[in-house]
Formats: sequence, structure tokens, C-alpha cells
Amino acid sequence: MNDLVRVQRSGALLEIRLHRPEKRNAITFAMYEALTAAFAAAERDPEVHALLLSGEGAGFCAGNDLHDFLAGPQFSGGHPVMGFLRSLAYLAKPMVAAVHGQTVGIGVTMLLHCDLVLAARTTQFTMPFVSLGLVPEAASSLLVPRLVGPQRAAELLLLGKPFDAAAAHGFGLVNRVVEETVLLSEARNTAQALARQPPAALAATRRLLRGDPEALFARMQEEAALFGAQLQTEEFRNAVNAFLARAKGR
Repeated sequence: MNDLVRVQRSGALLEIRLHRPEKRNAITFAMYEALTAAFAAAERDPEVHALLLSGEGAGFCAGNDLHDFLAGPQFSGGHPVMGFLRSLAYLAKPMVAAVHGQTVGIGVTMLLHCDLVLAARTTQFTMPFVSLGLVPEAASSLLVPRLVGPQRAAELLLLGKPFDAAAAHGFGLVNRVVEETVLLSEARNTAQALARQPPAALAATRRLLRGDPEALFARMQEEAALFGAQLQTEEFRNAVNAFLARAKGR
């Protein structure tokens, strides 16, 4: 692992924490590789029964590090992001997420692959893909309409409409809304409760609930082809440069 993704084992629970607080845990390509490696290590270890995902600092995750995408390699099947997405689609062990503060883009869509999500009351969610000249990822174009219906999904994905923790709970994206002071302890208790369940029955039930991972990954690949194409456009570069200029002026 690298220092920006911290992994700690606690009995049958593996805790994975995004640790780039000065950049609001925006995910770099190296962080994607570290997350993929952490998931793979959890899958290989029969003593790990559940995972807990969280973020350090003022917010859970501000989405992708846009500088990496502006300067990075061409999007392809071997790209670090694709390895991470594949690991989300095929992950066999249950995962709990503890989210707080600003939660953007992939920070939101990865929650669709968590089994239980706890959110601090002040969490703010956004999926601004179209606003950045991009398309949704992580099979969110499939999973968000399933979760909230097509019209509300259009608000969230076409318009990038922000929503708060109460709305996320109403949508079914979040299981519980708690105060930030107890978020991590409550999420840890929830993950440990999962880890204490009989592991074979837990894994089998999760597979039934999740459905076919091949179908999930097929949608991720379809999205990725369009995402990669958009990365090469002036539309994307203009939108991202405008966003970075606004962020710098804050």
C-alpha cells in the first residue's frame, strides 16, 4: 500500500482509509492501485470477513484527481481505474462505508458497491460527471436508476444535482445518518457485526443480493469506453480547466 491509502487489520475486519486530507482525498492513479491491492489482499485472506472504507480529514472523497486525468495515460483496459472498478464488481466480501463531508463523483459511485453505508448528517453528495465533460462510471448509469428511478437519476447524473445525507437516506443509498462525532465508531461496530456472521452464508447471500458481477463489469466497460473518449475532447479539457480555475479562486 502507499501512505495515501492506509490499511489496518482488526481481527476479521480490514479497515481501508483514504489518507490524502490536504486534497480532500481526491483519488490519484497510485491510490487506485493501492485500493485494488487492498481488496485483493482481503479476498485472499480467509481470516478477513468484512471491510470498512473511510476517509481522513474534512471529507470522505472529492472524486478523481483531475490533474492525473489531464496528464495521465490513455484510458484502456489496463488503466489503474479499470483495475479498481473490476475489483468493485467482483468483490466477494461485504464492505461498509463511513462517509462525511464532501463526497463527489467516484466517492459517491463506489458507495453503490458497498453493502452498508453510514453517513454523517452534514455529508454533501454530488455526481458532476456531465458538468466536467465526462460520463458516469462504476456502473452508476445502471445502478442509480435502479436505486432512485429514471427521472430522479436524470437529476443526479444529467444535471449533477447535489444532495445531502437525509436525501441519500431517502434514496436508499445510505442506511443510517449519524453525527460525525460517532460516525467511525458506529460504522466500525456495523462492520464488525458483519464480520461475526457465518462467512460462507454471508458471502453466498451477498452474491444473491448483488447479482451477476459480469453484468456489472460489462456496464463499467461500456461507460469506460465513453469516459475514455471524452477525456480526449476539448469539451472535457475546457470544463476541467474552468473548474480548476474556480477552485483556485476560492
